[in-house]
Amino acid sequence: MTSRSDEASARNQGGIQVISRAAQMLRAIRETPGGLTQSELAERLGLPRTTIHRIMSALEDEGLVVSGRGGRGRYRLGPEIARLAEASTREVVRLIHPFLLGLSARLKETVDLSVLDRGEITFIDQVEAPHRLRAASAVGESFSLHSCAPGKAILATLMPSRMRQLLPPRLPALTSHTITKLPDLLEQVNGIRETGVAYDYEEQNDGICAAGVAFEVAGQKMAVSVPMPAQRFHGREEECAQALLALRDLVAKQEWA
Repeated sequence: MTSRSDEASARNQGGIQVISRAAQMLRAIRETPGGLTQSELAERLGLPRTTIHRIMSALEDEGLVVSGRGGRGRYRLGPEIARLAEASTREVVRLIHPFLLGLSARLKETVDLSVLDRGEITFIDQVEAPHRLRAASAVGESFSLHSCAPGKAILATLMPSRMRQLLPPRLPALTSHTITKLPDLLEQVNGIRETGVAYDYEEQNDGICAAGVAFEVAGQKMAVSVPMPAQRFHGREEECAQALLALRDLVAKQEWA
């Protein structure tokens, strides 16, 4: 005879399974820019069509996904996902900002916080240097992954297949120093995996260099970088690297839940 506690446990397990499957579906859609049909989701995840239909209908009712042709078209992430992500980003910025202040005070340079955003790096917070001559990218500005220190730092945290998904077939030259050959970029990324620190030697903007490290907070790939005029950067690479790695270790010790 089944006890009430056993029945409650079974219901809880079923609820957990539904949440897990819904998360798998959302991740699959996120990783497919053109969206996925119910059939494609079923094939990719190895789940019955009836399960896919039931969960996707519930997600669509909540605005977490949208589809065309009354559920028979391709599913894409819905507007509620963007609103949740925006709220999460604001909270992460609030929590990490004191670390940026400490790093800027230590190095007397600009410090940027950026996030991986649809195949680019987008700056979401900044502490400016006290110098009149300083490097400062506007919050909200986006850079290519292959040409900046935070972008390369994040690339080094990704699986090779995911990294190739995000990189364009041809790497555009933004300055005469930009890496434009994929094998050269991959070789540099392998080195970043070993050291944890990425560098930008006038690859994004002439006259500006930077160092950066990457980490993950609340499921978001993020990076902190220190950009500065080239004449102040050369000879300070090790100082910047040690300060950035110390910040990364401090962030890793925090409980972000």
